[in-house]
Amino acid sequence: MKPSVWQTVGIASGVAGAAGAAVGVGVAARRRNRIAADRRRLAAQLTSTPPPESTPRSEESSVTADDGVRLSCEEIEPPDGVRPVLTVVLVHGFALDRRTWSLQTPVLTAQRHPASRIVMYDQRSHGRSERAPRETCTIDQLGRDLDAVIRALAPDGPLVLVGHSMGGMTLMALAEQRPDLFAERVAGVALVSTSAGEMGSGGLGAALLSRNNPLLRGVGLLARVQPKLVEGVRRAAGDLIWSITRSYAYGDRSVDPALVDLVDTMIGANAVDALTDFVDTLGSHDRIAALPALAGCEVLVAAGDADKMIPFSHSERIAGELPSARLLRLPGVGHMPMMEKPAEFDAALVELVDAAARRAAAGRSVRRMRKRA
Repeated sequence: MKPSVWQTVGIASGVAGAAGAAVGVGVAARRRNRIAADRRRLAAQLTSTPPPESTPRSEESSVTADDGVRLSCEEIEPPDGVRPVLTVVLVHGFALDRRTWSLQTPVLTAQRHPASRIVMYDQRSHGRSERAPRETCTIDQLGRDLDAVIRALAPDGPLVLVGHSMGGMTLMALAEQRPDLFAERVAGVALVSTSAGEMGSGGLGAALLSRNNPLLRGVGLLARVQPKLVEGVRRAAGDLIWSITRSYAYGDRSVDPALVDLVDTMIGANAVDALTDFVDTLGSHDRIAALPALAGCEVLVAAGDADKMIPFSHSERIAGELPSARLLRLPGVGHMPMMEKPAEFDAALVELVDAAARRAAAGRSVRRMRKRA
């Protein structure tokens, strides 16, 4: 959920509420009963326990950002006896959390040649991370947050940074702030369904991210003053929100309802006013000038060409600035390619990690990893 991004979905709850929506009152019962089995099936799949001998070690922790905000993090180590050669840092998008990568972590941890550690975290005011003051909800600060996570949880060795939507913007902010890190340690970068700027130049982004959008501003103010009212309306409009989520997260309307439910759950875990805090920074994001810092890395630019949140043209523009990047176009896919087309996306991601490992081994990207306990 991201950039222009989940304003529709996440804030839709509030928007629907502010508009007075008592919409969506009976539609759910039968539909939810019909798809309950599908949801349980995917939930079981995403939480199933792998065989003990191949179980990666997962550890939750927290990192304190430079302004004192606590960020909820998770590290996944390869199974015992397998030494990682690099660290993959996964950065989620707007209105989501690290569960965004539920389908990718098993694939990455199953890799042995090369083996990698995984670091994930919830962005400030998202998921299980601490709510941040409104004035700190900026992409610039998100870049500094990512830097803090790397310094604390991946202080040495080659890196592959993967960012979805606002997470991709976060990577660009870090490149702007720390070009030395990209020159010395970052061997690979994946920019997924994201933008380097002009988020409010047209279409859905223009309507949602405009500083002159009185409805969105009103929802944010109402959510701060009367949070229980807005959240109550959001719950009442749950079925409407679910349908909006399906429409704007995925290109295929027949997508597994359990996948829609996963995104819907992530959005619903975030307070409406916490999401509206990011509106200005998404609308003013402009980091085309930061892209040259990625030129020395292996780069994957991936997106669906049916993305209603961030049009595919934004990915084409990024790839145009990075001629050696691989541009992966996923036909008919929406804003969540890692969930809608996991096989195709995962194959490209694994290829990126392989190329980054070769680059690091060739000495083109940094210091080796120290053995971690």
